[in-house]
Amino acid sequence: MKKRCEWAKNEPNLTYHDAEWGIPRHDDQKLFEFLILEGAQAGLSWTTILNRRNGYRKAFCDFNVNAVSKFNQKDVKKLLNDDSIIRNKLKINSAINNAKQFIQIQKEFGTFDKYLWAFVNYKPLKNKFKTHSDLPAYTELSQKLSTDLKKHGFTFVGPTICYAFMQAVGMVNDHTVNCFKYSK
Repeated sequence: MKKRCEWAKNEPNLTYHDAEWGIPRHDDQKLFEFLILEGAQAGLSWTTILNRRNGYRKAFCDFNVNAVSKFNQKDVKKLLNDDSIIRNKLKINSAINNAKQFIQIQKEFGTFDKYLWAFVNYKPLKNKFKTHSDLPAYTELSQKLSTDLKKHGFTFVGPTICYAFMQAVGMVNDHTVNCFKYSK
């Protein structure tokens, strides 16, 4: 039996852990998806978000940043009635705002990927945590990313959300050392 990170016991976490979490992502659409999902997760479990991921895909135009950036109050009202996503007005407005800021970053840096990965010198940081409880909620680097994103106008990007985002998109390898994904 494969050894996994402690949090990956049941679906949908198992598949997410094995197929996505911690794998370096460089596609702007995928990075936007994780940014939206991590913001939506604030105060909730990741399992809740994974269970609603297809709803988010549908509601947010398959995470097409240009389409989401054009959402208006009519769209917000529609999303607030969509029970396939988290119906929180602040989080929905944040997703739309962040789409607009994401596009500005793309214009300034060429891609969001170039902007983001510069924080780790374009190479994933590999940690050596033994248990899930050893993992920090945030780091100095996630604080730095959070501060910079906020300077660029992003919302729902506190240090904890940024660290979860960094883990999800593979900027940091936080698989525990006994996990089969650690050395991959």
